[in-house]
Parts: sequence; structure tokens; C-alpha cells
Amino acid sequence: MRWWDIAPVMELELRLFPEDAWSTGMYWSELAETHPGGTRHYTVATVPDGTIVGYAGLMAIAGEGDVQTIAVDERHQGAGLGAALLTDLIREAARRGCAELLLEVRVDNPRAQRLYERFGFQPVGIRRGYYQPANVDALVMRLDHPSTDPKDLKDTRHG
Repeated sequence: MRWWDIAPVMELELRLFPEDAWSTGMYWSELAETHPGGTRHYTVATVPDGTIVGYAGLMAIAGEGDVQTIAVDERHQGAGLGAALLTDLIREAARRGCAELLLEVRVDNPRAQRLYERFGFQPVGIRRGYYQPANVDALVMRLDHPSTDPKDLKDTRHG
């Protein structure tokens, strides 16, 4: 993801997460940390005409990784883009030497939870009222020892 991707990412963000969307400023701050030696890694998924239909971000600090965001346009869900984005984040976490990778997912989003489970993420806790203003709880999930090796990734159905 580059600075010129922020506007189309924001269009998706506002459509997919109308109640708790990130701000443009938050994306600018995140991208400011993607330089070599930075703590962030962001990527986008595009269709052949270049339209952004998904995006994902990782924070990696001192051997700990955290999935900051992952989203796929609802018109392109089910095509393996979420799996591809998650694979990219897992490989980057491993490349950066993360011993574990954490994420939060809405408790009312079983589809996303199943995706994470296919990759080996395990539930480790609940964050009450994490998603505001809707006051929806987050399920915290963890993947121990992320790998760069494709055969170690549990979900290989979509490359």
C-alpha cells in the first residue's frame, strides 16, 4: 500500500466498517511506519483493472506481530483474497521474526473467524466492547510461530 492507495482504501473502509472505520489520518500514520526498518507492513489486493478490492496491515515490534486490519470488498469475498492477504501478513510476520501473531475479530463475524482458524489462529480471550460505538466484543486470536514456508500455512486452497 502506498499513499496514493489511501483514497480508494478509505472508500472501502467506510463502506465495510461504517460504524468504526479508521480515519484517513490513521492510514497516513500507519504508512509512515512502512519504511525499511519501520514497524508496519501494508498491502492491497487489486483486480486486473487496478481497482483495490482488499487491503491488510501488520504491526511488528520486538518479536510480536499484530494484524492491524484486513478487509475485502463484499463483492469479491469468497474468491480467496482474504486468504491471500492473510498469507502475506503471516509471511511478513515470520520474516520479521515474530514469535506470535495476534488479531482481534468481531464476535459477530464467524466468516472471518473461520478464515483465521484455517490458518491456525486459536482463540485466547475476549476484549469487551472493543468495537465502538456499537459496543461489540472482540475475540482475540493468536498464531504461534508464523512461518514463511507455504507448506506450513494451513490454508493452501487459494495459493
